[in-house]
Amino acid sequence: MKKTLYDLTKKDWNTLFPIQLVNHSPKWKTIYKQEEQLITNTISKEFITRIAHFGSTSIPDIKSKPYIDIIIEVPKESLFNENIIKQFETIGYTYFLVPKRDEFEAYMNFGKGYKLDGTKEQIFHIHMCPSDNLMWEQVKFRDYLISNPLRAKDYEKLKITLAEKHKNDRGGYVLSKTNFINETLALINSVH
Repeated sequence: MKKTLYDLTKKDWNTLFPIQLVNHSPKWKTIYKQEEQLITNTISKEFITRIAHFGSTSIPDIKSKPYIDIIIEVPKESLFNENIIKQFETIGYTYFLVPKRDEFEAYMNFGKGYKLDGTKEQIFHIHMCPSDNLMWEQVKFRDYLISNPLRAKDYEKLKITLAEKHKNDRGGYVLSKTNFINETLALINSVH
């Protein structure tokens, strides 16, 4: 039987796809736009309310994992719809459920570009959730770092340190950025 991404253990993911940061590439904006076009041409309009590029590849001049993170707003009643999953599969995406944790509600996640032998094509991560999901705070975080380059450089320094410490621990890498992100969101929310 052929192995799929669903067969990979946490250890497999961490070994096959270690944390590796690269210099920012202006091509990432174009790559995002092309993928956005593919998505909006493929996925029924009823399922997409809003779509945006976020994550470190959307922030100029900082190192990043070369993954394009996309957030898509889906109407609450369409969350976990099987038709959405099937439509994303037609353009090469694999579906993963992100379970409820802490104050985050469960949402849909899709990945594309991972190969079972550890090689990668361009990797895309889609986070698909209603507008009231806390994942949307990531867009505020992106906007703040774009308009505050010194804070963005502080984020880059943290990411470099964490990438060395957590090279083969994707979860540890992500969780270790939480305090910085929360502090930045608190700065944003104190102004508004």
